[in-house]
Amino acid sequence: MRILFIFLLPLFLYGNLTNFSNNNKEIALLKSFDIEPSFLYDPIMNNMRNKNNSVYKNNHFFKAMEEAYLFIPSIKQILVDNDIPLEFLYLVMAESNFSNKAYSKKRASGLWQFMPATGKLYGLTIDEYVDERRDPVKSTEAAAKFLTDLHKRFGKWYLAAIAYNCGGGRLNSAIKQAGTDDLAVLLDEKKKYLPKESRYYIRKIVALALVGYDEEYMLESEYEYLLNRASAYSISKVNLAPGESLRRVSKLAGIPLSELQKLNRHLKYDFVPPYKGGYDIYIPYIKLADFKQKYTPDSVQNIYKIHVVANGDNLYNIGRKYNVSYKVIMDFNRMKSSKLSLKQRLVIPIEQNTQKLKTDFYYMVRKGDTLESIAKTHRISVQNIKLQNRLTSSVIKIGDRLKLYE
Repeated sequence: MRILFIFLLPLFLYGNLTNFSNNNKEIALLKSFDIEPSFLYDPIMNNMRNKNNSVYKNNHFFKAMEEAYLFIPSIKQILVDNDIPLEFLYLVMAESNFSNKAYSKKRASGLWQFMPATGKLYGLTIDEYVDERRDPVKSTEAAAKFLTDLHKRFGKWYLAAIAYNCGGGRLNSAIKQAGTDDLAVLLDEKKKYLPKESRYYIRKIVALALVGYDEEYMLESEYEYLLNRASAYSISKVNLAPGESLRRVSKLAGIPLSELQKLNRHLKYDFVPPYKGGYDIYIPYIKLADFKQKYTPDSVQNIYKIHVVANGDNLYNIGRKYNVSYKVIMDFNRMKSSKLSLKQRLVIPIEQNTQKLKTDFYYMVRKGDTLESIAKTHRISVQNIKLQNRLTSSVIKIGDRLKLYE
């Protein structure tokens, strides 16, 4: 028995130390939200906590976090830079499960589930080309400003979190009705000062955070690894010229197109918006050096416009308006039929004024063109055109883009 006791003693001590450490961390976590330690005994929150433990063990959230592992270091850094408790990372989990493509029936979108009006109020662009509510960096910067404003208004972080969910006006009314901003009172299930969604919202955030703070659970999972990946796994932004194609960037920089699209879901199309000065996109940080070495801007860029179909429109007339073949419009929009519907949005590639740039430029094939006529006009040989464009025959189609050399 004595030998057995000596053998088991370290295990008992470790268990006690772990429990003590967990308890201290849990109290510190609550303190970061300005919540009293007694909240650890809230029955609804603990039910959520146990349920979340089960959900995590089934890898439901692990998969979501694995999808967003590139975003997490950037989110954490922005929170730190704005003096917001890191525990607000769990607000993102509560809002969107770390999915930057999340969209609600109420029209909220992105990691932080911004409504259009609130997003624009905090500087996010939402137009025909981009929806920056889905931009992992810009939306987090906007959320940090929003949370900071709410904290200044209400004075406590748990109130800022609740206001993020139900709005400052609704929370202010609840506080006046309750006669206090005490969390236990505001969450009273009988008095119902706050909407049910908001009463459960702050509990959900705390429950998720407590799961992440459970050391014993961490030892059994990869959750800590996902949350604490180094910045080397993060993202970098690069500025691209208007009209640049994500597909081309993908090929030149060796980044799978699906990964590039995932990082840039704020782009409504797979090209850079036609904004003056270009636009920033995100690539994995580990690909930045390779990108700088291999990527070169195209000498002549396509600028893409969005045409909204109106009464009387047809592809032929739209093509004439933008000086683009209707077949090119069909190709760019992956249309199987030339039929159009009212208010349908079409991507139109607009060729900039074609001009010689040092030794090369591009030409878009038009109706009636042949290799011979193009070669004669530009005073180069047919063979030269074939070689530069890897053509195996003289057949060309309207809308083809040929690279020509002097």
